[in-house]
Amino acid sequence: QNILTVCFSVGYSAVALNHVIDFKEKKQEIIKPVSPSEFFPSLPIVQGTSKRIKVLTRLTLVVSDPSHCNLLRSTSANIRLYDIIAVFPKTEKLFHIACTTLDVDLVCINVTEKLPFYFRRPPVNMAIDRGIYFELLYTPAIKDSTMRRYTISNAISLMQICKGKVSSQSENKPLELRGPYDVANLGLLFGLSESEAKAAVSTNCRATMLHGETRKTACGVVYTVKKPRKVEEEETAVPACKKAKTQA
Repeated sequence: QNILTVCFSVGYSAVALNHVIDFKEKKQEIIKPVSPSEFFPSLPIVQGTSKRIKVLTRLTLVVSDPSHCNLLRSTSANIRLYDIIAVFPKTEKLFHIACTTLDVDLVCINVTEKLPFYFRRPPVNMAIDRGIYFELLYTPAIKDSTMRRYTISNAISLMQICKGKVSSQSENKPLELRGPYDVANLGLLFGLSESEAKAAVSTNCRATMLHGETRKTACGVVYTVKKPRKVEEEETAVPACKKAKTQA
């Protein structure tokens, strides 16, 4: 409740309650998401607006073995109840699987230590084509100098490949939560441009939410685009009488 209260005050319009499953720990089960009404009977209004904050549910799976991915491939009733599904791969093979085959919305990147593998362009590009975004935890860059170096180094290596298709996340401590503009400024240290840093806390997050809605409600999306008319078509559409006047 304290974290949500801070989110309201600093100007976030949507937050996600994160349920983390680490298969290394025993007796880990995917339960139904917690209803936001258990925290707030009536959601407060976002500061500076007249809209109420949107509270989503999120499931994050920490996978360290390929067998852990089978749960995401199965049609679990509880998994479909979450608005956002994220995966935290621990090895290069699992990172490749998450980018290419898993039906998820986010791929989380560990930034607190030196990565055991390099980011390769083919799986990252495939994830971007599938509408999947990458998530960086910015809190380590605030509280510790050693982890700050790892965070900046890992973030820059990812930014060189993923073209700014990232979002941000904080840990479960109200004092380590930062406002959207502060996070955008941190993005400049991670190698993002000013527009990409702003998108990491705005449009990229909305795109992740829409990707989750599509995953839950449909197998695909159809959209229409107005085709521009060619010059030849425009000339043929002109009446003959007008053509004669222009030629004369």
